[in-house]
Order: sequence, then structure tokens, then C-alpha cells
Amino acid sequence: MDPAAIHDYHAHVYYGPHSRDQAARLREQLEHEFTLELGRWRDAPVGPHPQAMYQVRFGVDQFARIVPWLMLNRGGLNILIHPNTGDAYRDHAHHALWLGEKLSLRLDVLRRAD
Repeated sequence: MDPAAIHDYHAHVYYGPHSRDQAARLREQLEHEFTLELGRWRDAPVGPHPQAMYQVRFGVDQFARIVPWLMLNRGGLNILIHPNTGDAYRDHAHHALWLGEKLSLRLDVLRRAD
């Protein structure tokens, strides 16, 4: 695949009852440091995501700044980073980058591109 197929990226920041405060601090830092779009808090599993999370959307031009920063500042949180190419299944299942523990996604709910 041509990397030009990547429209933008999502980072999904996972948290639990004991790590929500850490996730909130990370969210505040992200909002302060970068140009990005923060999704709403999802305190229960949604879509393919097996636990609570919020989404961070950022442009291709921000990848080299945001991903290394997350690597060094994630505070023990698990984060899924994937491109958006128009094939949600492949983006989550095959093109994903994990920081921390790799969680089992419910991939059967994702649409595959033809």
C-alpha cells in the first residue's frame, strides 16, 4: 500500500477505574501541546474497543511529533495507534501500532473495504 492512502491517524487511549485520572492528565497535556481533535470519553466498551477509552485524531504531518511523545509520556496507559485508510478492519487489525499491552479488539464489528 502507498502511505499516501493514509488520511489521518487515531490514537485510542485506554483506561480503567484506577487509571482514569492518569488518562485525564494525558488528555490535558495532549490538548495543550499539539494540534489534534479529542473525542469524547467512552466509559464503557464501544465498537471494537474492549474497554473504556477516548480517541485522539491527528494529521499525518503530526505523527512524528505525537507518537514519540506518547511513547515517552503515556504513564503506563495502553494506547492503540492506527492509520485511517478507508479500511477500518485492516487499519485496526494489520496496520496498528501498540504502546503498552496489546488488547484483544472485537474486529468482527469493523467494516472491510472491498
